[in-house]
Parts: sequence; C-alpha cells; structure tokens
Amino acid sequence: MAIGKRLKAANENIDSQKLYTLDEAVKLVKENAKAKFDETIELAFNLGVDPKHADQMVRGTTILPNGTGKSVRVAVFAKGEKAEEAKKAGADIVGDDDLVDVVKGGKVDFDRCIATPDMMAKVGTLGRVLGPKGIMPNPKVGTVTMDIAAAVKAAKGGQVEYKVEKNGIIHVGVGKSSFDEKLLRENILTVLKAVISAKPSGAKGTYLKKITTSSTMGLGIKIDVANLLAETA
Repeated sequence: MAIGKRLKAANENIDSQKLYTLDEAVKLVKENAKAKFDETIELAFNLGVDPKHADQMVRGTTILPNGTGKSVRVAVFAKGEKAEEAKKAGADIVGDDDLVDVVKGGKVDFDRCIATPDMMAKVGTLGRVLGPKGIMPNPKVGTVTMDIAAAVKAAKGGQVEYKVEKNGIIHVGVGKSSFDEKLLRENILTVLKAVISAKPSGAKGTYLKKITTSSTMGLGIKIDVANLLAETA
C-alpha cells in the first residue's frame, strides 16, 4: 500500500505525455526516487532497428565518467601470468579450471566476467549459467582479452555494457538516485553518445525513436530526443 501511494504521488507531478528536457527529467527522476534504498537510475532507448538482422545489432561498452555508484565484483578466468595480472589489477575472483567448476555448479558470486582467449574453450561451456545473467565474456565488448589489467580496471571504474533486446530496446544504468544532478547528466550524455556511435549500418529511418529515464521503483519520464541530440551536436 505504501508503494502504491508513493507511485500515485509521483504520478501527480509527471506528465506521461510530455517530453522533458534532460535537466527537467533528471530533476524529476531524483525527486521521485523515494524508496528506502539508493535506487538505480536507468535509461531506456527505443531504437529503429531489428536486432534479428546482424547488420542492425547494437552492442558495446562505455565508461561512465562518474561511475555507476555501486561496487562491482569482477571474476577473471586466466592462468599463470595473466592470473597474477588480474589479481594486481583488483579482480575479486581469479581462477581457471577450478573457477569453471565452481560456476558450472551454479555459484556466480560476481557481477562482471572477463577471460583470456585461451580460456574460452572451457568458459564457453558456461553459457547456460552466464548467458542469462548477461555476463558471458565476449570479445566484442572487451571481456575476452589479453589486456586483463585494462579490462579489470574498466569494469571496476564505471564501465557499463549496453545491448539492444529483440524488441529494439536498450536498458542501461547510469548511476544512483543519490548522485548529484550534474553527475547524472554527464553519465547520461556519455551513454547517449556511445549509443549514437554504435548506430549499425543496417539501421534505416529514425534511429533514436524514444528515450525514457526512470529509477528502480519510479515511473518512466520521457526525454525530448531532439532537444537532447542538440546537446551532443
């Protein structure tokens, strides 16, 4: 009942039909994040693509200048020198065959996963465990690499991954409700620029159709795409 009242109150100062400027949207999403925990602020992009076609897939990573606001546990599948490199870079969990066995058993005590190329034959068998969680190592987003130190530091330092879903929507976290408006604004613009840069060759017509922001427990706030694009020009 309390959540219902909070959402109702939030709905009173959000016009579901209005397109807000970025500054207005950030202010509103923070004002309406009333949960007892530090809510995640998320962006949802509705794109004019059909990801069923390879030339219309949108996927990549970017580093939020002000971080994600949460502690990220990073696991690395590596051997020998690369395993030591991972530990020195700050990886929380490092292993090879032993770690494969642990994950195969269903224990996934980490948020991001990185692997060296030579480990992928075995890590590839973990697809049923890591895939649904969206953390399967992939060379396209830099999580299958020999530059383990850089990958670990990026994951720890605010790197976020974005991937278009089958309905043409990307969901990506851009910070926490406790963030200053200026910090959230900078993170949002960083993600926007990354998604624009990732526009696939097969995209036809309008690429950015709609952008909405919301907090974990909050309502969606529509952002004026034209106005937002003008800020990145």
